[in-house]
Amino acid sequence: MIAESSQLLSELRPATVLSRLAAPQPETARRMEELARIILAYSEVTEKLQQSHEQLRSTVESLRQQLSEKNRLLERKNRLAALGEMAAGLAHEIRNPLGGIQLYASMLAQDVADRDGALKTVHKIAAGVKRLDALVGQVLQFTREVVVNPQPIDLHATVSQAVEYAQKTFDDRGIGCRIDDSGPLSATVDPLLLGQVVLNLILNAAEAMECGGTVTVEIRPPVSGLDAKQFQLIVRDTGPGIPSDVLDRIFNPFFTTKDSGTGLGLSIVHRIIEAHDGTITVSNQQGGGARFEIRV
Repeated sequence: MIAESSQLLSELRPATVLSRLAAPQPETARRMEELARIILAYSEVTEKLQQSHEQLRSTVESLRQQLSEKNRLLERKNRLAALGEMAAGLAHEIRNPLGGIQLYASMLAQDVADRDGALKTVHKIAAGVKRLDALVGQVLQFTREVVVNPQPIDLHATVSQAVEYAQKTFDDRGIGCRIDDSGPLSATVDPLLLGQVVLNLILNAAEAMECGGTVTVEIRPPVSGLDAKQFQLIVRDTGPGIPSDVLDRIFNPFFTTKDSGTGLGLSIVHRIIEAHDGTITVSNQQGGGARFEIRV
């Protein structure tokens, strides 16, 4: 009797009663655990949705920028096509009378062969006619459709040949030229047209530097995420760069910042790269100098 009373008193102590009240029942504990799992799963789904939303928004913004750039290029291409048709018509109209002027100048040279002063004047006329004829030839080359004859080539060899052709200009100006590549890289392009592109770009770079400096030609394999399928080719120099207000017009036909020149060289380069389904862009480097990047 005394033992039973002691046990009853022990169970009625406050600490014992509170511990029993605080201890969750099995059913309550199970429901709380399920609720915790549901909340955790909901949080994970919400986080994934947020990440997907950010990725989608980034993708949409990138696509919007690409579309804007493609529209700009299409508008420029249409504008150049119209300009090319007009230039072709003018070139033919100019070339026809030039032939007559050249003929009459040669006949006049024979008539005044014994008069040095008059003969020098006639020679100046003939030289001017030849210059105009060369300009007309460049205009016609610009307006003519670029026909690409692709074949497998070694890019290093093609670039090296272009550098060799420009070596005298580099030597005369005290300019160094180096080729920076990571090893052999082949591509299927038109070797003559690509050589013309590289030669034009490195000569332009040399002319941009009055005396001294370096022209670098980089050849790189395509990088994931860029629109280059075969290679990247970068021509950069250590000159003063291109004025920012003319960067957008640098590939326009007849636009030039030189005292002499037709302004068709870079336009033809642009058309050749487009004919290879590639892109060419120009920018100024932070340390100075211009940078042309080709992606094909």
